[in-house]
Amino acid sequence: MTQTAPSPVHPVQQRYGDPSTEVPAQWNPVLQVLHDHKSVRRYLPDPVSPETIRLLVSAAQSAASSSNLQVWSVIEVRDPARKARLAEVAGGQEHIVQAPVLLVWTADFARLRQLADDHGAPLDGADYLESSYVGFVDAALAAQNAVVAAESLGLGTVYIGALRNDPERVAAELHLPEHVFAVFGLVVGHPDPAEGTRVKPRLPQAAVLHQETYDLPGQRESVAAYEERIGEIYSEQGLPFSWTERVLARLASRASLNGRDRLRESLAARGFRLR
Repeated sequence: MTQTAPSPVHPVQQRYGDPSTEVPAQWNPVLQVLHDHKSVRRYLPDPVSPETIRLLVSAAQSAASSSNLQVWSVIEVRDPARKARLAEVAGGQEHIVQAPVLLVWTADFARLRQLADDHGAPLDGADYLESSYVGFVDAALAAQNAVVAAESLGLGTVYIGALRNDPERVAAELHLPEHVFAVFGLVVGHPDPAEGTRVKPRLPQAAVLHQETYDLPGQRESVAAYEERIGEIYSEQGLPFSWTERVLARLASRASLNGRDRLRESLAARGFRLR
């Protein structure tokens, strides 16, 4: 008796870890790349060319920018010793050293302040929280464009938020001038197939997509279903905690922030006054 092979799981179903998720009628290669995203933490030694990095930055610069201020910059780090020192800041994450390139994305107001000085123009509006917020948002939008571009080329990536563990040390390492703040890093390289990373399911849309008004109590059932679904993956990976335990532990105390409780002071020290 011939057995029928099971139908492949659609990328949208894979993203939610739920084969009952409705398959969309619309689809294209861009949507495929977006839904296939996964963090990569093991890399091959194969190099990533400068030309490829320039293409990723071009994609990054194609992202939206508030008022076209373009208040971000990125530092390409290839030197093994420098990557090793930055890896120490990030708690010893080996993939920072293992991958050929670390991109450090910054909120950058030094460029505009220099422009204002050159023209004898005031720039008092840059001292307000709103302006700093724009710098962080623009850096994130740009970096995500770079991630999609990298993955469309078969490269792997993983964000390194832990560079904020010690912003002063990162600034000294990268010779950042005042008014430039390292928001996060992004590892770029060729994924090691031996890692066997799989797409990590996200919360059901019923927990994050609201119609007209926000509904908090209505999320409980969806969150509980997600807890069970992702718990199976954590179990396969040998992880000892549930999703709920992990997220609550991440925000349980000041100590769990690993130095990032000093962020306001660090921003002030870098010239971000946050009025």
